[in-house]
Amino acid sequence: MKRLAKIKFTPSRILVLGFASVILIGACLLIMPLASMEGQSLRFLDALFTATSAVCVTGLVVVDTGSYFNTFGQFVIISLIQIGGLGFMTFSTSIAMVLGKKIGLKERILIQESFNQFSLAGLVRLIRNVLLLTVAFEFLGGAILSIRFLFDYPIDRALAFGFFHSVSAFCNAGFDLFGQVFGEFTSLTHYVNDWTINLTIGGLIILGGMGFPVIIELFKYPQTRHLSLHTKLVVKITAMLLIMGTIIIFLLEMTNLKTIAGLDSSGKILGALFQSITPRTAGYNSLDMTQLRIGTWFILIILMFIGASPSSTGGGIKTTTFGVLLAAVIATIHGKEDAEVAERRIAKDLVYKAMTITMLALSWVALVTLVMSLMEPHTFIQLLFEVVSAFGTVGLTTGITPLLCDISKILILITMFIGRLGPLTIMLALAHANQANQAVIKYIEDRIIIG
Repeated sequence: MKRLAKIKFTPSRILVLGFASVILIGACLLIMPLASMEGQSLRFLDALFTATSAVCVTGLVVVDTGSYFNTFGQFVIISLIQIGGLGFMTFSTSIAMVLGKKIGLKERILIQESFNQFSLAGLVRLIRNVLLLTVAFEFLGGAILSIRFLFDYPIDRALAFGFFHSVSAFCNAGFDLFGQVFGEFTSLTHYVNDWTINLTIGGLIILGGMGFPVIIELFKYPQTRHLSLHTKLVVKITAMLLIMGTIIIFLLEMTNLKTIAGLDSSGKILGALFQSITPRTAGYNSLDMTQLRIGTWFILIILMFIGASPSSTGGGIKTTTFGVLLAAVIATIHGKEDAEVAERRIAKDLVYKAMTITMLALSWVALVTLVMSLMEPHTFIQLLFEVVSAFGTVGLTTGITPLLCDISKILILITMFIGRLGPLTIMLALAHANQANQAVIKYIEDRIIIG
């Protein structure tokens, strides 16, 4: 009891516990017989896996969402996706705002931690803007998709499909309902040539993955004529990864008859483009993932590991982390002391933070992949793909998710949790040291041979 009393609930720990609580509640709802089509109880581990995937906006599933869960189960999943996409603190703060409660200093600190903001100023306004943007984009996307689906389905299913997939896409979740129409785990493969569906869902994925502060700043640009360094870096890295990803996937798959080789020219471009967008932590696929070349899997692994941008609905190490590391490498090659981006010098503590996040992520991915390789009959590249997909909260899979043993499922759901909150946040939440009481010590500088 004394040990529990001494535990300090830091912002990082509160965020971790908040997400964990939502996941547990979701699992308890999904395990109920009234959540399934057949009225059967889902295994607790499978329900926990599904709830974790939904809250962590991943999309990896052990049972097909559209064919296994009924309307109630699907409503629970999309609610978990919305909470997870907005973030625990955004969702709870929005409820407090609706009830007219004052947002105190403690809540503002938690919001600051959740959105990785440098200042406490303007956080409530940020939450309002986040909610408005979320409602606007999800409604617009849902309306476009619903109108398109009216050509294929009755109005009730068209509306359900339209708004479910709009929320799932903007939150970068990747859950889909097409299993009840085309068969289990088919995702968007039957719409590979459909420009309306692909561009709408792809656009929602990009917007959700860029980060709310960036979207807000871009909307204000016509008036302010100013973009922060953060926004410039996010836009530049996002565009670079999308363009390079599209080109490389197109070149790798252009002769593959099982993916895009059988499509017309526009279909090949659309297929490669969408498959470059979705590794940015979305999880939808318009190409059959099991038929992609191994080289394409490897490219997708890289894109998934980088992931989306900070303060977004996505995971991964984040585009800015990758951008800072890239700037540091370029600076070292050119013999410069400081990393530079857009004629600005990057603070050394941010470079160290980027290195820490990347090393923690690589270490965890390597460890989980190694452990799973000792238990699973699948190839190493398939296991690595699965683990990185979980860490990046992407949801793409080579088809092995339902076949994993229980221990592997537990490792994957832990990886999804770490990927959504960030490895550094998890480490800070687990840390016991009180940094405020540590003595400031500077040791003598020395040299080590590198390279």
